[in-house]
Amino acid sequence: MRPLTEAETRAVFEKLSKYIGENIQLLVDRPDGTYCFRLHRDRVYYLSEKLLKLAASVPRDSLVAPGTCFGKFTKSQKFRLSVTALDFLAPYAKYKVWVKPGSEQSFLYGNHVLKSGLGRITESTAQYQGVVVYSMADVPLGFGVAAKSTQECRKVDPLAIVVFHQADVGEYVRNEDTLT
Repeated sequence: MRPLTEAETRAVFEKLSKYIGENIQLLVDRPDGTYCFRLHRDRVYYLSEKLLKLAASVPRDSLVAPGTCFGKFTKSQKFRLSVTALDFLAPYAKYKVWVKPGSEQSFLYGNHVLKSGLGRITESTAQYQGVVVYSMADVPLGFGVAAKSTQECRKVDPLAIVVFHQADVGEYVRNEDTLT
């Protein structure tokens, strides 16, 4: 487990800023202590400094997951967010999309959000902006990328894709053996 390099930190923060904007600062400087990002086996973990000190005494081979896994670096050194980061992204999300009850299950199976399943969308959402997907009962279901801006969503065909799927809470069941 080691601190992120400058290039890795930039990649992680650029990806997080797509979803939560300037609120990244709120993740690091929290009222309950200081939190940090650490790299362990190509995965980026988010943990408190108290937990970091405790994890330092555990041998590397025995350490499975020192904190919450935010994502991982691919072989080409691109950062990919994991669904385990959803609990930290949802409260600080700048742009949100709510899906109708009928299309929640479709999204949880890994499909994109169609215009016919769109309940609401945050005003001034730009195209290709990171969004957090909620149910109509304000339960965070996952996150994705807006395929259309808010203005385009009003005029588009009901079968057009509005949000590209990135991750959802259904992955806990589908990929339970690979999530850490």
